[in-house]
Amino acid sequence: MIRKPITTITPFNLQRLLFSSSPQPPPTLPSQLFTILSRPNWQKHPSLKPLIPSISPSHLSSLFSLHPLHPTTALHFFTYLSNLPNFRHTVHSHSSLLALLLRHGFSGPAETLRIGMIKSSVSKADARFVLDQLRHFNLQYDFKLNLRCYGAMLFSFSKFFGVQDLKMLYIEMLEDGVIPDLHVYNVMVNAYCRLGNVVEAKVYVSKIVEAGLRPNTNTYNSLIMGHCRNKDVDSAFGIFKVMPDKGCARDVVSHNVLIHGLCEAGRSGEAFELFGNMEKDECVPDAPTYNVLIHALCRGGRRLQGMSLFKEMKEKGCEPSVNTYNVLITSLCDENKVEYARKVMDLMSKKGLVPDVVTYNALIDGYCKDGAVEVAFEILGLMESSKCRPNARTFTELIHGFCKRNNVHQAMALLDRMLEMKLSPDRITYNSLINGQCKTGHVDSAYRLLNLMKHSSLVPDQWTYSVIIDSLCKLGRLEEAQVLFDSLKEKGIKSNEVIFTALLDGYCKVGKIDDARTLFDRMRAEGCFPNSYTYCAFLGGLCKEGKTMEALSVVEQMLSAGVKPTVHTCNILINHVLKEGDFNHAQRFLNEFVSLGYQPDAVMYGTFVHAYCSIDNIKEAEKIMIKMDGEGVSADSLTYAFLIEAYLRLGLVESAFDVFRRMFDAHCNPCHRIYSLLIKHLSNEKLLKSNDNVVGLHMVSSVPSADIWKTVDFEIALELLEKMDEHGCAPNMNTYSELIVALCRVRNLEVARKLYTHMRDNSISPSEDTCNYLLKCCCELKVYGEAAILVDTMIQLGYLPALEFCKLLVCGLYEEENNEKAKSVFCRILCCAYNYDEVAWKVLLEGLLKRGHINRCSEMVTVMENMGYKLHPETYSMLIEGFDGI
Repeated sequence: MIRKPITTITPFNLQRLLFSSSPQPPPTLPSQLFTILSRPNWQKHPSLKPLIPSISPSHLSSLFSLHPLHPTTALHFFTYLSNLPNFRHTVHSHSSLLALLLRHGFSGPAETLRIGMIKSSVSKADARFVLDQLRHFNLQYDFKLNLRCYGAMLFSFSKFFGVQDLKMLYIEMLEDGVIPDLHVYNVMVNAYCRLGNVVEAKVYVSKIVEAGLRPNTNTYNSLIMGHCRNKDVDSAFGIFKVMPDKGCARDVVSHNVLIHGLCEAGRSGEAFELFGNMEKDECVPDAPTYNVLIHALCRGGRRLQGMSLFKEMKEKGCEPSVNTYNVLITSLCDENKVEYARKVMDLMSKKGLVPDVVTYNALIDGYCKDGAVEVAFEILGLMESSKCRPNARTFTELIHGFCKRNNVHQAMALLDRMLEMKLSPDRITYNSLINGQCKTGHVDSAYRLLNLMKHSSLVPDQWTYSVIIDSLCKLGRLEEAQVLFDSLKEKGIKSNEVIFTALLDGYCKVGKIDDARTLFDRMRAEGCFPNSYTYCAFLGGLCKEGKTMEALSVVEQMLSAGVKPTVHTCNILINHVLKEGDFNHAQRFLNEFVSLGYQPDAVMYGTFVHAYCSIDNIKEAEKIMIKMDGEGVSADSLTYAFLIEAYLRLGLVESAFDVFRRMFDAHCNPCHRIYSLLIKHLSNEKLLKSNDNVVGLHMVSSVPSADIWKTVDFEIALELLEKMDEHGCAPNMNTYSELIVALCRVRNLEVARKLYTHMRDNSISPSEDTCNYLLKCCCELKVYGEAAILVDTMIQLGYLPALEFCKLLVCGLYEEENNEKAKSVFCRILCCAYNYDEVAWKVLLEGLLKRGHINRCSEMVTVMENMGYKLHPETYSMLIEGFDGI
């Protein structure tokens, strides 16, 4: 995604603007409207209709505030716009007109407009603005707040604020000498009941009686809801039963609230019984009634029954609402049936219903969970084009989806969009981003996000720190992980099993089994019980160190603690005994595991295939493959690699390629290990044919398959592609990607470059990963000109070059004193959909500053500011610290 450059006014441009003899700017839209409205029959003015699509509430505010428009005309124009289908007045346009009316003494229309202004509040800020304006009008024009006004304000506040703010407004009303009516009391009762605070709600019920009024159906409905929110459905039932005795008819809302409470309490049978008895109270079920019941059925895994109720609903003449469709769409997405959910949304639109933010969020969440994050991103585009404003959850779901795909740059760019839209990221948003940065090995960026999180007054939780500790362990920064782990207590964070497991796994992976054992004991001593993942990590460490007896002892502890073994647990044990060549013991483990009701997975079967292939017993290995196929277990690429390696080792080349073909047919993408084996075989074959290079043949044969990429030439790579074609495995994007990435890892740029050209010549577009590895290789070999061209190519293809490699490119160009090119590349990067802070972290902090290029870094900050790209205050602080530290 390319960002439009922001035009800046330089001193030269400003001078030209000030002293040129250019014509006067055209009149503003409010001025044009004033000219039109000042004429009689303005509704028929030919210039009005073309202006309508451009008019916004802010234009109205300017029109009413800055131009001497007659109040009657202003009121008529305000009403005229209200009747247009796509126009919605804001509290600000209401306020500007209200001020105009009051200045001219139009108190009658002002009273109606005041209620309209209160009702137009759509946020906390709006509600607060309205109250401030009403107080101002009271002081300036003696336009006092009456009972109706206070009632509307209390109702508005109840939607956006807590009960304390509501109570203060209620007290203000009393101090203003306004006596509450039943509506006001009911607003207060409802507000407390929504929080489940029935005790405080009953105080206001008492005030109703003290005022000589009688609680009505709305009062009792609120009390029913309050008890349900408290999970006290029996008390809610009690209120429901006494309503007729109190002279209050039970309405559809009474039934809906209690049905919802019963469903939430898992008592759906009673909910359906109540639904069946609604006719006794002369109540007809409405859309909310059906919505609650359909939701209860779908949530309970009874979607087909939910669909039946949906059909019954329509048959009985009750039209499904947007919420009804949302329940079905969410249920389908939860069952990974996103395409069906999409069809339900299309059906909904055909019925004339407009999907809302809940509809779109359900689909985005569904596509992200399905791994189709690009489609989820398209849904965001559809949502915005349909004028449906995304909320914080929309972006959080997408951020989580992109982070799962290791596309953290795009996720960070979405954080920028959230902030631009004044949406507040929550802890889940930041945790997803921190996890994304950690998964890609950028733990320093994760720490910076932690600072941004704290700056937003969000408190990191156990999940936040477990992700960072896990990442530090995987990067081999165990001491740092231990320090962070030890600091959690003073941060008020109790270490849970996830945090303990992350650190324990880190110790096991580097062979520090004594430290792992100490941590395991400490975990139990602190009352934190190991889960299956903890035991797996510890068992893996013990088996790796050959401590079989202790591993079996830990398995016994695990079982006695009531922790069920997982497939991974069994895989660890089977893998260990197979490495020792004990096939019988491994088979006993497998049989016992199956007898417990577990289904072996691809890794478990792959372990057996590997063991058989390592002793060239291909017959038994193929039997395992047949067994897997019969049980519907798909082999992974590593399992196929074991078979191919065994066949090649035995000289059965055609059989090896047959396995390769089976793999292609099973839609399993070959890993680079398979290509390494085939490349090595073809290299050996080429030397054999020459008959005069025995030394070379010996050298190639003795080279590990992983190192063959350093010496492979382009002709061998082409021969592999031809062989694949001959065996019905046409090379695709994944083929080229695996080959190019493997070559780039060992800096064999010459062959990688030729394969890239060959790929493009065959009309196959490179993947983002392929381009990034080529970019990295070019930078490592200091081929910066080619790297800069590759950045442009990536941007044209719609890809985001990895900032880690952009950092190498910009720093490299500066170090070669190619300053203009460095600045040009940096500006090109800024125009892409990156998060600006992440650009500063990677290119400026970790790149230029770390290498001591203070002046260059300062220049780049100025470039960012001149282009209109603002950095977070925390990022500025980091840069200042970086300058001071050099």
